[in-house]
Amino acid sequence: MKEKKNILLITYDNWGYNQYIADALERKSFTVKHINFHSFRYKYPSFRHKALNFFTKNLGISNLKHIHYNEIILKEIRDLKSIDTSIYIKADFLSPETIQAINKKSRRSVFIISDSINRYPKTKKILSLFDKVFSFEKKDCKRYNLDFKTNFIYKGIDHVSPTYKYKVFNISSYDKRFHILEKIAKALYQMKINSKIIVFKPKKKSEPYLEFVNTPLPISEINTYMEESEIMLDVSRTGQQGLSFRVFESMGLKKKLITTNTDIVTYDFYNPENIFVITDLNNIHIPESFFNTPTWSSRKIFSISTSLITGLMN
Repeated sequence: MKEKKNILLITYDNWGYNQYIADALERKSFTVKHINFHSFRYKYPSFRHKALNFFTKNLGISNLKHIHYNEIILKEIRDLKSIDTSIYIKADFLSPETIQAINKKSRRSVFIISDSINRYPKTKKILSLFDKVFSFEKKDCKRYNLDFKTNFIYKGIDHVSPTYKYKVFNISSYDKRFHILEKIAKALYQMKINSKIIVFKPKKKSEPYLEFVNTPLPISEINTYMEESEIMLDVSRTGQQGLSFRVFESMGLKKKLITTNTDIVTYDFYNPENIFVITDLNNIHIPESFFNTPTWSSRKIFSISTSLITGLMN
């Protein structure tokens, strides 16, 4: 019997997407150890430590939480004698020493970047530590000589629902994109489009067109809202070209998409019948026909869901 290859998957999986990678690898007969350091908890020994860490992390000297993450990860791999492939997602939290210690046990190392390097500049310092580096950002691939790889479809359906509870759905954290999201949500509300737009922002009063929640929702609940909605809404970060998970969720679930990411028109799956691109945030006009025409115009897209795994293993 052929021995299974060992995969070490190290991620900061705050939304639960990366567990789908672990599950897909196991279905392909790999043995997977998934270290999700989002689940690690750090308690400051005293208020003095907390105050000191505030200054040291902002000065770029040290971060007690990140030191804690590195220590636990090194403990987690202590008993691993050999690793066929180590896959890192969100590795800017890790020290070069930790990465090198892991890679000494690994035959091959792969780093996946699903954010722009401008947003996480520390990433630049560790690029040379991996055998292969993938990025979803075309600009970064060109500038740093990386391999291009989109995000992935983690959930799909065979049949489109004939009825929906909501017309448009979006869920996001409260960040610099909020003023754009608010503009779009208000425009949809004025168009009398029934939308479910949720923002994680504690102690914020909900509006008729926006719902604020105090705690992040589990991915199972998010999946339910997506299934109950006809159209997905995607708001990209300023300067971001890489496609977010909203894009791939909409394809996997055969839903239309409204997005602010203008680079989406360069992808082979782009179809204006399925995807509406907002180009002028000061004059948001989405034609009624986009909401009233059939939910999905089919194109061949599902090879994207397996291309990620294939690329990681080759």
